[in-house]
Amino acid sequence: MNIQIFGKQKCFDTKKAERYFKERNIKYQYVDLGKYGMSPGEYKSIKSAAGDFHLLIDENSKEYEDNFIKYLSDDADKEEKLLEHQKMFKTPIVRNGKQVTIGYRPEVWKTWN
Repeated sequence: MNIQIFGKQKCFDTKKAERYFKERNIKYQYVDLGKYGMSPGEYKSIKSAAGDFHLLIDENSKEYEDNFIKYLSDDADKEEKLLEHQKMFKTPIVRNGKQVTIGYRPEVWKTWN
C-alpha cells in the first residue's frame, strides 16, 4: 500500500485518519494542504478518481465563504479558486494508488489490504 493523506492541521477527521493507519502499522505520507498544498498533477489524479471536483469542496469551510465560491457560475472558475485556496478541500483526502476517499472512510480503507 502507498497511502497519502491530504489534510488540514486542525481537521478532526484528518487526525482520526492518521490514527487509523498508525494503529494498523500502515505507513503513510501526510501532506498538509495549508502548508504545502497539492500539485496540479496530484489534483488531476484525485479529481479523476473521485469523479467530480465538486465532491472535493468543503462548502462549510471559512475559505469557501470568504472566496464567494457559491456565487461563481463557471466550473472552471471554481476549480481555479479551489487550487488557489486549498484549505477549501474537504479533508481528509486519502489516496492509495488510483483509489481515493474523501472524508473519514475506514470501511473503505479496510478493503484496501
